[in-house]
Amino acid sequence: MELKEKSDADLKVWLGEMWVGYREELLKAGMSEEAADQNIERNRSQLFVGEALVEGQFVLDVLEQSERVGTLWLSSSSPQNTGEWYIYDIVVDEAHRGKGLGRLTMLAAEDFVAAHGGTRIALNVFGPNRVARSLYESLDYQVRAVSMFKDLA
Repeated sequence: MELKEKSDADLKVWLGEMWVGYREELLKAGMSEEAADQNIERNRSQLFVGEALVEGQFVLDVLEQSERVGTLWLSSSSPQNTGEWYIYDIVVDEAHRGKGLGRLTMLAAEDFVAAHGGTRIALNVFGPNRVARSLYESLDYQVRAVSMFKDLA
């Protein structure tokens, strides 16, 4: 498993697709359209300067035997400078799912973060994504908080 920085052209295409997918996940998780759009704008303003990622952001192609099989977005930007990194996105392309590449990608992320001086990785996973939650739990990721909702209408 290898991680390689995305080219500028690939990054631009990926970002457009990623924001659409992220919005869909927010809606599936129970957020209103307005709240989802506000969440995206807040994230964009924190993570980008114009069209460029702020320093400390790494959007990486995940390669298996030189073939791109997914994408990993890591951030070393921690407001408290505690050594905690954050996974903003991890995606194994649909054609490559079910082969253990999610686990290998997470392990490669841990190696990448450690090699860059990080001491902890945090992430958010949407409740309905049981496959991802199971993977993270099997890798000893601990639950920090649980956010819940119930629609009444």
